[in-house]
Amino acid sequence: MKETIDVRPGEELPKKELELYIRSLIKEIPEGDLIISQFPTGHSNLTYLLKIGDWEAVLRRPPLGPVAPKAHDMKRESAVMSSLHPYFPPVPKPFCYCSEESIIGSPFFLMERKKGIVLDTEFPDSIMPTAELGRRISEQMVDQLVHLHQIDYQETELIKLAKPNGFLERQVGGWINRYERSKTSDLPGVTDLTNWLVKHQPLSQKATVIHYDYKLNNTMFSSDNWNMVGLFDWEMATVGDPLADVGVALSYWIEHNDPIELKQGFGKPPVTVLPGFFTRAEWAERYAKKSGRDISDLHYYITFAYFKLAVIAQQIYYRFHKGQTQDPRFARLNQTVAALIGHARQTAATKLS
Repeated sequence: MKETIDVRPGEELPKKELELYIRSLIKEIPEGDLIISQFPTGHSNLTYLLKIGDWEAVLRRPPLGPVAPKAHDMKRESAVMSSLHPYFPPVPKPFCYCSEESIIGSPFFLMERKKGIVLDTEFPDSIMPTAELGRRISEQMVDQLVHLHQIDYQETELIKLAKPNGFLERQVGGWINRYERSKTSDLPGVTDLTNWLVKHQPLSQKATVIHYDYKLNNTMFSSDNWNMVGLFDWEMATVGDPLADVGVALSYWIEHNDPIELKQGFGKPPVTVLPGFFTRAEWAERYAKKSGRDISDLHYYITFAYFKLAVIAQQIYYRFHKGQTQDPRFARLNQTVAALIGHARQTAATKLS
């Protein structure tokens, strides 16, 4: 799959206004026309590649149409990345944040362009996947999350955003409310699931920096030693229970024997279904060993993560249902929501094994 695509119809940026703004801000930009393409992955914020001569940057903006309150906060995401970049090199360095909506019609920020390999549903044609490579990528995913969780947030600007006390309770209540605001039909099992999430909350572990959207297609690897060189989409990053971060990561981590509804909920299955990639149990075991954390309640966090993922899909489907976006990728997300709710209920009744 190509790294970028032509900008999707309806998601174009005003080239003239944007180029004038960039040139007024960054004096070292060479002569030449601004070329804009779009990164095709992601179902929420819109991300573009900007090129002028040999200068490159990435622009990130909220999705089109009305958005949920406090969602898609470009200023906050840029601030989080600026704060973490010195401590965690995979974070792209932001160049600037622009609150002036007259430039492109919304706030946005510019950041450095990282180069490497982003994996999603397939490997590049030039790379032959092997079991050894699958294991290497799996290890990097675990080890880098452990590294992120070791950062002392009190030494960063995130201390200004941190509200670790009551984190899990706020999260569970907040995501239940988000679902109620965006639902388009009454799905069976939702009430039972949300009641279970409220009643079975474990005691939170010591708060850390968490990415909270940690998944394979938000990462970038070098092609030589397969080290992680990029970690993107910091919109949901905060300070909170690290096992909530692990739960999110494992909700995205698909195994080859998972139900078809889970494997294909957002399209083709990810490469994690290939030989050599960790199972969720192996992923969790390595995290526990590397971090020293107790993961005995991890099934709760995974259950909550599946519910969270269902809510995100529901919010996107709500925008499609209301005609606020015409992206055909979103037309069947209501079925994905139902599958995720069902899988969350199954996970609630089991331990990770």
